[in-house]
Amino acid sequence: MRSLLYVLFALLASAAAQKLEKINVDKVYHYQPEQVHLAFGETTEDIVVTWSTRDDTKKSVCEYGVETFEFVQNATEPPKKFVDGGSEHSVQYIHRVTLSNLQPEKRYIYHCGSPLGWSPQFWFRTPPTHAHWSPSLAIYGDLGNENAQSLPRLQQDTQRGMYDAILHVGDFAYDMHSENAAVGDEFMRQVEAIAAYVPYMVCAGNHEQTYNFSNYRARFSMPGGTENLFYSFDLGPIHFVAFSTELYYFLHYGLKSLVFQYEWLARDLQEANRPENRKVRPWIITFAHRPMYCSNANGDDCSHHETVVRAGLPLVHMFGLEQLFYEQGVDVTIWAHEHCYERLWPIYDYKVYNGSLQAPYLNPRAPVHIITGSAGNKEGREPFFKVMPKWSAFHSQDFGYTRLKAHNGTHLYFEQVSDDKDGQIIDAFWVVKDKQGSYFQG
Repeated sequence: MRSLLYVLFALLASAAAQKLEKINVDKVYHYQPEQVHLAFGETTEDIVVTWSTRDDTKKSVCEYGVETFEFVQNATEPPKKFVDGGSEHSVQYIHRVTLSNLQPEKRYIYHCGSPLGWSPQFWFRTPPTHAHWSPSLAIYGDLGNENAQSLPRLQQDTQRGMYDAILHVGDFAYDMHSENAAVGDEFMRQVEAIAAYVPYMVCAGNHEQTYNFSNYRARFSMPGGTENLFYSFDLGPIHFVAFSTELYYFLHYGLKSLVFQYEWLARDLQEANRPENRKVRPWIITFAHRPMYCSNANGDDCSHHETVVRAGLPLVHMFGLEQLFYEQGVDVTIWAHEHCYERLWPIYDYKVYNGSLQAPYLNPRAPVHIITGSAGNKEGREPFFKVMPKWSAFHSQDFGYTRLKAHNGTHLYFEQVSDDKDGQIIDAFWVVKDKQGSYFQG
């Protein structure tokens, strides 16, 4: 009898302890803003501030100004609850505030939050409203939470005011959903030292596909109203076009998004290529994750001849992009996915169309392809073919990232930073054009 009472008492004590532990856990609230990042709004005259809290603060507020917090902007919608698809169904609240009517070419300070808690003070610079200026960007893909080798240098560059925007060309954190989205949370904290200061423009990679790209769709705030899948924006003399190559590969999520994207791409490029628009913004640059071409010895799709992004879906050959890009005169196409850097000669349908033998990038007769997927992650580096194809101009396994400076409507300058070599520039080249438009005209 005593032993039975003892067991019963132990069970009651254990249940009471578990209940007390639950009560104590429930009393820990997380109202402090974190994971702050910026993006351009529907025009580059607007800035969207995005952040996360663990609990619902009911309000999303941004205080900002040129020298002091002279303006207050409230969100037009309440914080959006995001539930991760993992076993713990972890919850966070995503906050978005759009700052409009900003003065051009000004340095703004801001912080974000609510009466329950505020972020530290950050700053950003607004771009000119005209096209005749020279934006500088850092460009990379495949940056992880673990072995994010290029991250400290990128943070330093950003804090020194080197960039007007960032292009992250897919594959974040490795992976955002991992450990019930804790890896994605920590990654967003890591990049805050970059993304809270300059617009952090993104596209989806294959590592974002889990739960139908739910972490990617929820965490970012790109323009266009497509849950960050495809959009475009203008910066200086460049019309940038972002899209998702992953819609070609994860068709079990549905074909409709791929059809919508292709139709949108055709319209957007056709509009950007109109003579009156080319006169204002001569350059068209696309960025998306998986390349049309690569020389990596790993069996990836880009190492095959009939890449689906390039030639279209198997058998039916629908929605291929290479001919569309050629027709609409895309100048540069930027990719990632391969954990390396590779620069191609101007190419169309596996044929090199250099401007000339002496000056291949002077009035090139086909788009220039760049692969920059070596920012650093836990999967390491990609091997190259032992015999490199003739269309490959330069390649490197070094971890690093790409810089772009659009000097004007005729000159683009690219350079590749090697983090392995302590920031050394291992490749640099100019793309020079005195006329842009469809390559069929040439």
